[in-house]
Amino acid sequence: MEQPVLMSDMPSLIEQEFNLQDDLIHLNHAAVGPWPGRTLQAVEAFARENHQLGSLHYPQWITVETRLRERCARLINARAEDIALVKNTSEALSMVAWGIDWQPGDTVIISDEEFPSNRIVWESLQSRGVQVRQVNLHGHQSPEQALIEAFDAQTRLLAISSVQYASGLRVDLEQLGEHCRQHNVLFCVDAIQSIGAMQLDVQACGADFVMADGHKWLLGPEGLALFYSRAQARESLQLFEYGWHMVEQMGEFDNPQWEPAHSARRFECGSPNMLCTHALEASLSLFDEIGMTAIEQQVLENSQRMFELISQLPHLELITDTQAGRYAGIVVFKHTQIPVEQLYPWLMEQRVLCARRGGGIRFSPHFYTPWAKIEQGLQLANAGPQ
Repeated sequence: MEQPVLMSDMPSLIEQEFNLQDDLIHLNHAAVGPWPGRTLQAVEAFARENHQLGSLHYPQWITVETRLRERCARLINARAEDIALVKNTSEALSMVAWGIDWQPGDTVIISDEEFPSNRIVWESLQSRGVQVRQVNLHGHQSPEQALIEAFDAQTRLLAISSVQYASGLRVDLEQLGEHCRQHNVLFCVDAIQSIGAMQLDVQACGADFVMADGHKWLLGPEGLALFYSRAQARESLQLFEYGWHMVEQMGEFDNPQWEPAHSARRFECGSPNMLCTHALEASLSLFDEIGMTAIEQQVLENSQRMFELISQLPHLELITDTQAGRYAGIVVFKHTQIPVEQLYPWLMEQRVLCARRGGGIRFSPHFYTPWAKIEQGLQLANAGPQ
């Protein structure tokens, strides 16, 4: 593993890796993030190699895939054998939802703020007699308490986003994981809005399943996601996709005997996405190089400074919870006079890359985003169209 970058070296590294157009204000990592320079170079090199040499160096490609799995594992304090590389978060969620041996009357607890991927997949189980209980995270002592109070004897699984996509609300995964363990309830975490921005420890929070795409805070391509599964929980899932790649005897093509891989590779039925593998491995090397402690610190500092500036701007009103521990990299606000339906397209015309979410405008800068750009985006939002 690379030595962490010193904070004094950060400006030169950022200048080297990120080359967004000067007039673009990119505040949309909660949607799709840009690639670092090393990722561009990795993809160009991989494409050139394919063009000139075909698959001559395929064994080296497997080495890159192995390295990616190891980087993903380090990122969340897991073992490499517990990491599957799948298409996206939705696919991983579907593998969990349709792999459990449900009984009629079983309940799944989610919040009422989830992105459709973490709602529809559970609602699709209605034909199997599974009930989905959506919990309002506000108006209680805490979001965690609201979720915990929804548990009953029929609860089989809690599925929650580590950070809510539309409000930026962050939950205490360790508290929820402990309650799930005490009550023998499976714990599934959609971590797409935190991995790459915040530190996440699957051992500390006791998650059974964690999934996240690489194209948001991890600054990678669309089409590849990490899927963590705890060994015992993994083995309890029924498989619905089969092929040469997901067997324990992978590579023994003439062997008529087979069994699913004991590792998380059992969820990878066929040929890997080698192009995205090379891209995401390059992106994650940057996170290894800098270290998640420094990245999280900068992401939180960005949010704190945004809270402060928004409170000073006369026409902006915060939606995101500013309480310590309740926010990450997403900051949502609204204009007191201009409807979001009018403000959002205008901001996009000004090349302020953001999103319309949670009844307001969502800004999601990353660790490398210059404060001057963030401030410029907020000042434009405050002024609005004249």
